[in-house]
Amino acid sequence: MIQLKNIQKYFFKDDPREIHALQDINLTLEDGEFSLMSGPSGCGKTTLLNVIGALDTVDSGSIYFDGEDITKLSEDERTTLRLEKMGFVFQAYNLVPVLTVEENIGFIMRLRGFDKNSIAKRVREVAGILEIENKLSFLPNKLSGGQQQRVAVARAVASKPKIILADEPTANLDSKNSYKLITMMRELNEKEGMTVVFASHDSLVEESVRRIIRLNDGKLVD
Repeated sequence: MIQLKNIQKYFFKDDPREIHALQDINLTLEDGEFSLMSGPSGCGKTTLLNVIGALDTVDSGSIYFDGEDITKLSEDERTTLRLEKMGFVFQAYNLVPVLTVEENIGFIMRLRGFDKNSIAKRVREVAGILEIENKLSFLPNKLSGGQQQRVAVARAVASKPKIILADEPTANLDSKNSYKLITMMRELNEKEGMTVVFASHDSLVEESVRRIIRLNDGKLVD
């Protein structure tokens, strides 16, 4: 599904503070992967996740998504790509505080123009898988951290994107809730065929994925 060719990414380029964040990255991600970007803090895993998700640009190289080089897209085209084909799960949840759980889960589907019946059916479906069906009328601030993260996952998967990019999704969770979240994401991966790629330090994530992509100092090392 995704192929990265000779990706270079700098921060503060041509500045004394220059950081070579990604160095000549060549990587292929297949449909249906359940994989982890792993490595020490500052190794480039979040940066790599962000360039795959068209959240950040690269300085050179190409990123092909279903055969299209997304590095050549305009910002509007990148926004459309993210909306229609990608789902994101962040460490900070990023739920809309004034919307209920049901409204948060269905938010991306509404942006994409799904009809109300389709949204309602899909929201109930993913809420059931993630065991938050009894929280649909709640506001996010009435939920535990683990429940909020499950709402974030439900929102990411509700519109059936081709890939889910999850940046440290278990960082604010205890081990019990981390295990439950990873297990549920694996179930979604297996049942719905969604590609899932994590960036994480969590050993529970590392034990659960099928493929580990190790980075160090901006380089792909294993």
